[in-house]
Amino acid sequence: MAIAWALVVALLLAHNAYLWLGKRIAPETDILALLPVQERDPVLQASFTHMVDAAQQRLVVLVGAPDWNDAKRAADAYSAVLARHAGLFESTPIDEQTQNDWLALFQQHRLPLVSVAQEAQLRQENAVFWRDAALSQLYSPFGGPKLGAWQDDPFGLFGGWVQERAQETPVRPRDGHLFVANSERQYALLPMTLKAPAFSLGAQETVLPLLAQAEAAARLAVPGVEIISAGVILHAAAASSQAAREVSTIGLGSLAGIILLTWLTFRSVKPISLILLSIGIGCLGSLSVCWLLFGKVHLMTLVFGASLIGVAQDYGIYFLCNRLGADPALDSRALLRRLLPSLALTLLAAVIGYMGLALTPFPGLRHMAVFSALGLVFAWLTVVCWFPALISGGTLKSGVLVKRYGAARAYWPQLRANRATLACALLFALFAGMGIARLGVNDDIRLLQTPPAHLIRDQIKLGQLLDAPTPVQFYLVRADSVEHVLRREEALKQRLLPLIAQKHINGVQAMSNWVPSLQTQTQRRALLDSAILQPGAGLDLLAQSVDEGPAWANKVRAQLVLAGAPLTIADFLKVPASEPWRHLWLGKVEGGYASIVALRGMQYAAIPLLAHAGDGLPGVQWVDKVAEISSVLGRYRVYMGAVVLGAYLVVYGLLLPRYRRRTWRVLAPTALASVAALALLGYLGQPLQLFHVLALMLLLGVGVDYGIFMQEDPDRRNHTPWLAVGLSAANTLLSFGLLALSKTAALQAFGLTMLMGTTLVWLLSPCFAEADNRSAADAAGAI
Repeated sequence: MAIAWALVVALLLAHNAYLWLGKRIAPETDILALLPVQERDPVLQASFTHMVDAAQQRLVVLVGAPDWNDAKRAADAYSAVLARHAGLFESTPIDEQTQNDWLALFQQHRLPLVSVAQEAQLRQENAVFWRDAALSQLYSPFGGPKLGAWQDDPFGLFGGWVQERAQETPVRPRDGHLFVANSERQYALLPMTLKAPAFSLGAQETVLPLLAQAEAAARLAVPGVEIISAGVILHAAAASSQAAREVSTIGLGSLAGIILLTWLTFRSVKPISLILLSIGIGCLGSLSVCWLLFGKVHLMTLVFGASLIGVAQDYGIYFLCNRLGADPALDSRALLRRLLPSLALTLLAAVIGYMGLALTPFPGLRHMAVFSALGLVFAWLTVVCWFPALISGGTLKSGVLVKRYGAARAYWPQLRANRATLACALLFALFAGMGIARLGVNDDIRLLQTPPAHLIRDQIKLGQLLDAPTPVQFYLVRADSVEHVLRREEALKQRLLPLIAQKHINGVQAMSNWVPSLQTQTQRRALLDSAILQPGAGLDLLAQSVDEGPAWANKVRAQLVLAGAPLTIADFLKVPASEPWRHLWLGKVEGGYASIVALRGMQYAAIPLLAHAGDGLPGVQWVDKVAEISSVLGRYRVYMGAVVLGAYLVVYGLLLPRYRRRTWRVLAPTALASVAALALLGYLGQPLQLFHVLALMLLLGVGVDYGIFMQEDPDRRNHTPWLAVGLSAANTLLSFGLLALSKTAALQAFGLTMLMGTTLVWLLSPCFAEADNRSAADAAGAI
């Protein structure tokens, strides 16, 4: 077995060398990969992915100063640094040609493109009104935007539509830059699109130093300039940096703790090297198999996997502690045969705990569960296959500290059927009941977001300045054709007009803003014919007022009619002008067509109103990804609570053949510690989340080990099981306890629960140790 396992380990080493040195793999850092996918509706999932994908490659920088010229100068200095690395960024120059190209398509179809206000006027006003409006456009310097010659749009209808579209953003072109301002500063807007994936570690390592150089250049050009940056790559880089720090803190902290405790226990380098060997093989094996199974490994999996160190060492420590307390003449292989049943049960219990995590809908948690469970299996096999061959009898000695710790067990209280036990039970019930009564529940996914404060500040300010919509709350509109999708968008926008008037939202972004439905274009064309184009209407009255004859009127009428061809989605999507809005159009999906209607300036207090604004409109669905994921968290919190209870029954069934009537004593410390941990969360004011429940699942797998160690030899004069429990618990606290220091809220909740639970199991397990009436030989043969 030792030789066979050596061959397996050699393959693992070769595969890891290939992954890191040959393939040069990098852990995935996309935080969205940790979230659950939409389980029921592929179109709904596609809409969210579409919105996120559109946002994740964008990088927006605002360079602001009280004086516009200073803002321009700083922006030019910033851009000059990035211009030397054109292969990293893609941006569109802002000049007159760009604006002309942007308008070209719409000018070709300008006749049915009128604003909402102008459409109402077409329905209500007579021909004289339109003649006067055209004269105002001709003679007044403030008659609105003039796009091209006056006779191309004499009534200002197309100019009004363009002005209405401009209200969808406060950004304006100015002096070759994009401009936006508030009451304090004027900002030059620098929008960029990353060519490399935002979640690529290589892109982050290249782009962030470059942005820092550009910011330094801007501040050098204009001292005191304000730089506001926002983009997914900034959040991804912060998450990567934080995770890397935590891998070092948790992994190295656990490792240092294990080395120190092992040295204090055995006073020898050999046990330390053996423990590290089993942990190392466990980590390498789990990485290789996870890569083969999933084709990737998330960085958060490695952070969580760093805590595996605190569990994988249990098997080696248990063997070494028993070797320490065994007869020097006892052969290590014989010792292993005696310990193998309990070692097998501890592995099964821990794997059951980790596999509970694999039952969640979160891909990231499933990867963590598989990574950790495999790591335990590989570490266990290393102990079973190699340790007997590497450790001979009589080679381990303990120090004074170990003897003193072992002697402490004799003074530990023991559970008995008496008044003291009853009093303790009543006090515990009172403590637990009061704590759990205080325990609230909060499944809001936003509680798990912990980006740096400066990124949150910049994101909020940029959102206010640009009046940008949120990518996680929107309407999904579906129909069996493009035309019906646009009609349903228009019906929804009518429903939202009162909410805009009440300032619950600032406005709506929709594809139908740019491409009205054919029905709407036809209706507008009929209104234009009636009010302006037909003989004797507004155009003929205008010709008379400007001393032009019928020939001039017919020429203008022909030009307008020529620009009256319907505008289609296909035409719009082909031109550069559609680029900022393409994310709103899903196109053909799942046998139908779909689009997104986004909301600008949404007030979160208005979400209930917005959720019901589309009620009764066919094909219109409110999407709130924050609420949806929070609902999934809550549903699986309840589900995993039931799984934890079921796991106790499964583990009880596994232990029953060996421990018979003592089986409840193996599980009781962990069960009581779990209840106490929930009560402590209540006293600490921590709302219960899914990740607290997941920690209780793992606590079962870890805590049962201590119960097994104590029941294998409940004789209070034998210090070996108490020593194994103490070492294992201390190392578990070092690994999982350090997770409580994580800045990632989910890992922090997980670590805090494990910290409290493991401590309590450690303290409670000797209280429940009691021998039954069978001999040790009978107990050994019961499995």
